[in-house]
Amino acid sequence: MSLARTDSRAWGRFALFAECLLTGVWIALAALPLVTYPAALAAGTRHLRRHLAHEPGGWAEFTADFKAAVRGGWLVGLAGWAAVAVVWTDLRAVRAGLPGGPLVGAVGVLALVGAAAALLRAAALWRPGVSWRPLMARAGRHTVRDPAGSFLLVGGLAFTVCSAWFSTPLAVPVLGTVAAAAVAVEERHRHR
Repeated sequence: MSLARTDSRAWGRFALFAECLLTGVWIALAALPLVTYPAALAAGTRHLRRHLAHEPGGWAEFTADFKAAVRGGWLVGLAGWAAVAVVWTDLRAVRAGLPGGPLVGAVGVLALVGAAAALLRAAALWRPGVSWRPLMARAGRHTVRDPAGSFLLVGGLAFTVCSAWFSTPLAVPVLGTVAAAAVAVEERHRHR
């Protein structure tokens, strides 16, 4: 293997990593209204797919994808926050010592983690013109049928949380690596 080819491969990997970090910043900016995080993730994964396919794309394309994804995506974001509120209430019941609380709390947390993995998969599957309802159903099936891929996404989310715990500003660019993981997991699932 020639040195130029090795350098080119390393440069390509570094460029992809840099694009992931930039995409994470874009996702964080688009998700600031809090209910737009599904659309922000969808636009981010679409941007990374374009980058991997060597297609032109930048902030303008990301913004256009975000606007298209937010049409139904804000409802998914609202449902996500409602699910977090339900699990938070369940965990308060666990702390209060209610009978059956630990079981309900554990089931709630596992369901929330599964929903987060499904959301990441749905974002990676999103295309303009696709409705979020069937997309979430398809992503839910992928989440259950591909537990290894789902575990990888949950690991990516855990990495993001740890990054935020270590250094809050670090969590912003790391969002792009989670979006890249979602793209990779769905590509892996498609080729199985």
